[in-house]
Amino acid sequence: MKLTITSRHFKAGEQLESLVREALDHVRTFHDGVIGADVVLKRGNNACTAEFVLNLNGKTLVAKESAEDFSKAIHGAREALVRQIRKLKTKEQRWER
Repeated sequence: MKLTITSRHFKAGEQLESLVREALDHVRTFHDGVIGADVVLKRGNNACTAEFVLNLNGKTLVAKESAEDFSKAIHGAREALVRQIRKLKTKEQRWER
């Protein structure tokens, strides 16, 4: 899987990058067809934003979450991706019937 982590307006540390990798590993347990991911971490005035763009086989999923720190933003975006993957799998199963 190709992973690109971009940090805007700051330098992301090793701990933050490992948190992103763990989140993507969790997401990959729900779908085997993950080709790549682009992660953008932004630090604003009062909020930290994590944006995940996940490339699947023929699909692109996007999740964006803002919180007071990066761990909460990454966790929220991860859970949004999991919900989207579950919804996608449900739709695929309906079409297979």
